[in-house]
Amino acid sequence: QVQLVESGGGLVQPGGSLRLSCAASGSIFSLDVLAWYRQAPEKERELVATISSSGRTNYADSVKGRFTISRENAKKTVYLQMNSLKPEDTAVYYCNADVVVRFTSGVRNYWGKGTLVTVSS
Repeated sequence: QVQLVESGGGLVQPGGSLRLSCAASGSIFSLDVLAWYRQAPEKERELVATISSSGRTNYADSVKGRFTISRENAKKTVYLQMNSLKPEDTAVYYCNADVVVRFTSGVRNYWGKGTLVTVSS
């Protein structure tokens, strides 16, 4: 079993910053692509950013230049630094990971339970 636990969400004023963390644990051999998604009220879940095992990153156009995804492999953790936050960034943010599970072959995909980010004055 593999668990992903997000933290770092909360209430922040427009223009402020937050740093989200997602720690993976369990029967992990290695982590492949890690990603952050978000889902705003009454909207579909959308991809925010991804980072490959080699560190290559990709961002949604709406967050480019404001958000930075990074990973710390030794801690099995992925981060999302969010700057210049806007009210439209308000959403539940979910961690997603492609995991090579110990004693298995292939890659399995896992989701965290999410952390709420509210941007409001």
